[in-house]
Amino acid sequence: MMRKFLSTVAFLGLGVATAHAESGWSQLNMTPGVTAMSRQIYGLHMLMFWLCVGIAVVVFGVMTYSIFAFRKSRGAVADTTLVHSTTVEIIWTILPIAILVATAVPAATTLIKTEDLRNSQLTIRVTGFQWGWNYEYLNNGVNYFSRLDRASDAARQLGSGIDVTTVPHYLLNVDKPLVVPVGTKVRLLVTANDVIHSWWVPAFGVKKDAIPGFVNEAWFNVDADKAGVYRGNCAELCGRDHGFMPIVVNALSKDDFAAWLKAKQLEQHPPAAADASAPAAAK
Repeated sequence: MMRKFLSTVAFLGLGVATAHAESGWSQLNMTPGVTAMSRQIYGLHMLMFWLCVGIAVVVFGVMTYSIFAFRKSRGAVADTTLVHSTTVEIIWTILPIAILVATAVPAATTLIKTEDLRNSQLTIRVTGFQWGWNYEYLNNGVNYFSRLDRASDAARQLGSGIDVTTVPHYLLNVDKPLVVPVGTKVRLLVTANDVIHSWWVPAFGVKKDAIPGFVNEAWFNVDADKAGVYRGNCAELCGRDHGFMPIVVNALSKDDFAAWLKAKQLEQHPPAAADASAPAAAK
């Protein structure tokens, strides 16, 4: 009997664990990310989370104890003469102030760091539009548009007949990703040319609104050992196809990025075109 019981418990436990993994519960929390800034933001988030958990345990613990220990069925009688307590007033005034001051220090420190754009090594202007992104590498002569990749765009059409599960990274892939080097402080100048968008890549700890006629700034520095592909989305409702303007960032080693940038410069500014324009300019 005991063996059967233990087998049942193990089976149920395995089922719960499988359902837990498939349901994505592990994705409900913020990601530590791949930058020092994103990890600091994650650490601040967890500090506030556990502080809230502690406060909830104390408050609801006292409430639960009071409800059950001083219930009428046990003969408890309300003290109708208790209308004020100076001690309680002092405690519940000083304690919240102390908590707020204690949390304000790490919060303000983190917030200031997110806006510290000093010593940036690469500047990219990010312009949102309905429905995609434009990336301009300032002072490098590279400029291109990034939109939902054709496979996802074809599969999302009504009556396409395409099984979306067969499309790699469905609705999360683009035709031309943003390419950046690892171990480099990248500064973003974020704006828009039609409505408000929001450039959001969770792994970088960056979420910045793109507002027409206004330039917001953000930065990130991918860890040197974290080269790879990172994905995000527009995080501001921007119209009909808001759900179809993903963000993909390809973080390369510095050498690979330099080679990519040079190839992109040659592609967009071929030497032949420059040579052909020289005689015309002389005339």
